[in-house]
Amino acid sequence: MSPKMVPLERATAPAWRRRPAALLAIALAWPLARLSPHRLRGALEFLSRGAQPVTAAEAEDARNAILGLSVRHGGPRCLERSIAIALICRLSGGWPDWCTGVSTHPFEAHAWVEADGRAIGENPDEITHFFITMKVSVSS
Repeated sequence: MSPKMVPLERATAPAWRRRPAALLAIALAWPLARLSPHRLRGALEFLSRGAQPVTAAEAEDARNAILGLSVRHGGPRCLERSIAIALICRLSGGWPDWCTGVSTHPFEAHAWVEADGRAIGENPDEITHFFITMKVSVSS
C-alpha cells in the first residue's frame, strides 16, 4: 500500500505587521510537536487559559498566515500546522479548539483546529471519518 499523497497548500504571505507573530508561532510549534501527547496536552491547556474562543474567520486568517510563510506546514505536517495555528490565535488573545483524531479505514492520524463548530481548512467529507482522541478547548 502506498502512502497517501497530501497536496501542498499555499496562501499569500500575511501583512508585514502579522509576520512576527506567525514566525514565532511557527518556531514554537516545532518543539511542541515533539512532546509526548500527555505533555503536549498539558502545554496547550496551559496556553489556552484565559483566552476567548476564536471565530471561524479568525482561525482561517491564522491558518492563511501560517501557510503564507511556511511551505513546510502546507503539506503533511498537520500536527505542527495545527499547533502553529492555535499559537498565532493565542497571540491575538483567542484560542480555537485544537483536535487530534484517528481514522481506522485506512488507519490515519490527523490534527486540526476547529472554530464555530467546524474544522478550519479541512475537507468536511474527510474530517468526519476521524474519531477525536484529544481536544483542547478554551480553559477557564
